Amino acid sequence: MAKSLEGIRVLDLTQYLAGPQATLFLAGLGAEVIRIDNPGAKDPVADSPPYAGPKGVSFQKQTDDDIGIAYLKRARNKKSITLNIKDPRGRELFMRLVESSDVLVENFGPGVTKRLGIDYPSLKERRADLVYCAISSYGATGPDSDMKGYDAVVQAAAGLMNLTGFPDGPPIKAGSALGDSLGGTFAFGGIMTALFHRERTGEGQFIDISMADCLFSLIFDEPMDCYEELGLPERMGNRIMRLSPFNSYPAKDGWLIIATGTDIHWRDLLKAIGRGDLIGDPRYADMTGRLENNEEIDEIIAAWTKERETAEAVSRLRKGGVICGPVRNIRDILAWPHLRERGMIGELPHPRLGTVPGVHAQGFPFKLEKSPGGYERPAPLIGEHNAEILGGLLGIDLAELEQLKKGGIL
Repeated sequence: MAKSLEGIRVLDLTQYLAGPQATLFLAGLGAEVIRIDNPGAKDPVADSPPYAGPKGVSFQKQTDDDIGIAYLKRARNKKSITLNIKDPRGRELFMRLVESSDVLVENFGPGVTKRLGIDYPSLKERRADLVYCAISSYGATGPDSDMKGYDAVVQAAAGLMNLTGFPDGPPIKAGSALGDSLGGTFAFGGIMTALFHRERTGEGQFIDISMADCLFSLIFDEPMDCYEELGLPERMGNRIMRLSPFNSYPAKDGWLIIATGTDIHWRDLLKAIGRGDLIGDPRYADMTGRLENNEEIDEIIAAWTKERETAEAVSRLRKGGVICGPVRNIRDILAWPHLRERGMIGELPHPRLGTVPGVHAQGFPFKLEKSPGGYERPAPLIGEHNAEILGGLLGIDLAELEQLKKGGIL
């Protein structure tokens, strides 16, 4: 079946994670995503550890075929050309690519695209209906728009770090790069919306994605500005401030999480752990009382869970209608039949070696009935598609391509 974005061409001027996440989703839906790499510089992800190659996984490059695992994941289904857009000849070739493309995605530092002459106003002159997406830490406007940032810095700035951890501990960043990955996901949504708008009106537009905006828009669903007035700590560990019990609990061989949201959930939990004697206890009868007695409730539940294996505890609780689940590590996740059946765990392909033994990659998360997406091709070698794109699309012959390469333009 045809994919939803077949026929859409995307110029990908992104690095690291936020931008490549957005273009990975586009590539998974069938867009022709063309990575544009600087011929005079190494890719900061493809040339960073850990590597995967013919001798396995390592922190040091062992062969010329060793490629960064993150690049192998993030560049699937994409094409790659090299082009020095700082050079006038390279920039003109780039402009010709713009004229035949639908979308451009970039995550350069502040002011870079304007200095290069490839900012949205400049490119709009070459293709009026271009969808141009700029991803940055703080956005294109505002007093902090000229500041650089990485994921952890954005997590700190937007408040996620201050919410993460336990009341008596320091602020902690999330275990995954949520600022980057959410920024890329929001960018994907913005691009899809802009393409829909263009389909209706014929108009292109500029999309301004701030990683800080994206992260804050999600975490501020919690009434953080009211915590002090309510006498709540800013960091609550694995609890949720409005629900009790809601926490992680120790088992003999691991951890599980138990979540209750109503009085009925609480009664089901008490029955499942053999504490029906507490049903109707005025200290715990409603959510307010349970929140006030969180510590006591957690002790009651932990006394039951710690005497059982995780699988046994989860099974008994679920049979009693309790919402719960194991805290899985990566070995557990890779063995989880549910994710495997849904195509979310696959082998990681290498452009020269085929699949890399023991290295896995995430599948495509959007499940579309009529036009399913997915990643069928491995990440490209840097510059692998120079002849196909610059020769086939722009009509540059092999002799000229060789001259451009010798001149440092390719």
